[in-house]
Amino acid sequence: MSDGKNGITYADAGVDIDAGNALVDRIKPAAKRTTRSGVMAGLGGFGALFDLRAAGYSDPILVAATDGVGTKLRIAIDTGNVDGVGIDLVAMCVNDLVCQGAEPLFFLDYFATGKLDTESAARIIEGIAEGCVRSGCALIGGETAEMPGMYPDGDFDLAGFAVGAMERGADLPAGVAESDVLLGLASDGVHSNGYSLVRKLVEVSGLGWDATCPWDDGTLGAALLTPTRLYVKQALAAVRAGGVHALAHITGGGLTENIPRVLPDGMMAQIDLGSYELPPVFKWLQATGGMAEAEMLKTFNCGIGMVLAVAEGQAEALVARLEGEGETVVRLGHVTAGQGVSYTGTLS
Repeated sequence: MSDGKNGITYADAGVDIDAGNALVDRIKPAAKRTTRSGVMAGLGGFGALFDLRAAGYSDPILVAATDGVGTKLRIAIDTGNVDGVGIDLVAMCVNDLVCQGAEPLFFLDYFATGKLDTESAARIIEGIAEGCVRSGCALIGGETAEMPGMYPDGDFDLAGFAVGAMERGADLPAGVAESDVLLGLASDGVHSNGYSLVRKLVEVSGLGWDATCPWDDGTLGAALLTPTRLYVKQALAAVRAGGVHALAHITGGGLTENIPRVLPDGMMAQIDLGSYELPPVFKWLQATGGMAEAEMLKTFNCGIGMVLAVAEGQAEALVARLEGEGETVVRLGHVTAGQGVSYTGTLS
């Protein structure tokens, strides 16, 4: 093959194939940590294989979910603290899967940037692998896209794709009834929703990301980058114990919009806001913006990351099981006749 006259390379156009190959080599150990039953091959192929029978399923239904991290990435980029956003990416997908009654099996990521920084990208993907380990699913593939001219220097975006499975007939929600008890599992902060508003409120406060956090130790940026809590193993343990009729992942739309998604027509969630204390991060956000309670409840998780509707007679046993799994459990209220969500008490 003859050389071209101008000798221009792909690297001259801003794409470094060698850096991409170096990244794959760097992240192979992290991906290997996530291996579970059913995985049939490592990274590097044109596609990833997974054996459902080897994973223990006889008549499986597949469940798929996709999501991103949203504008929380802006804080990670601006602070250089990118280690936790991979956990966020996994959590936003697998916490949704478990609400259908599915066990997450495998995960794929999409990482796009203008110019590949191997060290930063590896830290992000190692975070993705950590999220997979914590939720019991395998990181079996992904795509790294270096696209000069598409992203400003240092910027990147993430998308995640998770696939889970359940045996036929085990899908949720199922059997939700009046008098079901609503159990709330505590969040680890804002998680990964509402960050366009969070960033606006920080701007209003006049604080920088490196300012001392008003409600905790460390910096404001680090506090707001606390990763989304993974509920998968705990929630699946509760489902397998029996008595769980529905789960709702509290993401965009807050308690107000997410709980009704798992309730049958003609049923309503009756929530007592006085049943728990609003975490300090939300108190600060509310005070900084002078936000109305209704706006808080349909924007943020307000301290509750997952809600379970459970049979009244099994609620105590399920609380004990969930607490044994390390969860902070709140009796939020119950299911009754009606529509949507009805609140008593106030956030405080």
